[in-house]
Amino acid sequence: MIRKTLASVALAASMFASGFAQADIDFKPLEKDPDTIVFGFISTESSANLKAQWQPMIDDMETTLGKKVEAFFAPDYAGIIEGMRFGKVHVGWFGNKSAMEAVDRAGGEVFVQTSKSDGTNGYYSHIITQANNDKINTLADMLKCDGTLNFGIGDPNSTSGFLVPSYYVFAKNGVDPKECFKTVRNANHETNLMATANNQLDVAANNSEQLARTKMVKPEITDKVKVIWTSPLIPSDPMVYRKDLSRELKSEIKAFFLSYGRLGNVEEANKVLAGIQDGMGKFMESSNAQLYPIRQLALFKDKLKIQNTEELSADEKASRLAEVDKKLAELDILVSYE
Repeated sequence: MIRKTLASVALAASMFASGFAQADIDFKPLEKDPDTIVFGFISTESSANLKAQWQPMIDDMETTLGKKVEAFFAPDYAGIIEGMRFGKVHVGWFGNKSAMEAVDRAGGEVFVQTSKSDGTNGYYSHIITQANNDKINTLADMLKCDGTLNFGIGDPNSTSGFLVPSYYVFAKNGVDPKECFKTVRNANHETNLMATANNQLDVAANNSEQLARTKMVKPEITDKVKVIWTSPLIPSDPMVYRKDLSRELKSEIKAFFLSYGRLGNVEEANKVLAGIQDGMGKFMESSNAQLYPIRQLALFKDKLKIQNTEELSADEKASRLAEVDKKLAELDILVSYE
């Protein structure tokens, strides 16, 4: 019986891989371990802010590994995904959606995830508007869709800025943002927050981490906005490395993350972590399985889009829906054994 169960899970994993990781063949294999490890960071805010937060940990990583570690900041999430795909980025801090892309298209592998300083995991997507905007207090107010509002959405590879609101706010309500709003602009969390606070956007997607961090350093900005919608809990951010790094180097990198704030100069490491985002805690063990709920969310969004597309014939719609349902069933098997 146990053998049968394991075989079922293995089969599901194999089917799942064939459906979602076809682009594995496209990433450029590493010929050997790099002399310099390039650490990529998704652009949740300005490069200057990210560098100030993460550089102390990068310096500690360099000392621990005895290998040069360089930070790499791209103007958008795709820059980090593509950097990993072509072997220019070896380790990266991602959101769940961008990590999914890195795993499927860039030869990535999730190995740890972040946590909060209080030991909790996860964060929330939000929709925000101006604090003094008495016309918009709920999603219903925002989704009147009269073409008068300017909306700020996140990077297309952002979990909280794009995927989560795309499903819960728009797909589930049968709304196309481009038809609903006067303008729809893509930007990072920091830019969308500042634009909303300064009345350049009427409403925007954001997240609890960006709001909390900005409140720590610029409370006058967060005082200008209010939250009108909050998502279900989103898993904490994954850290991803190239899966074709040597086992030894991957073990050393993973050991550094899991020991940071636990071994060595614990007090200093925890101080560094507390200065990242809205106060980061210790890193926790993780794997690609962390991405299963995000894959389900992306598929649910696709399913709703197909169901609401009038241009498709009945047969074509049924065929596409059957394909999505098959992938969801494969995921259900994997999730049930986690």
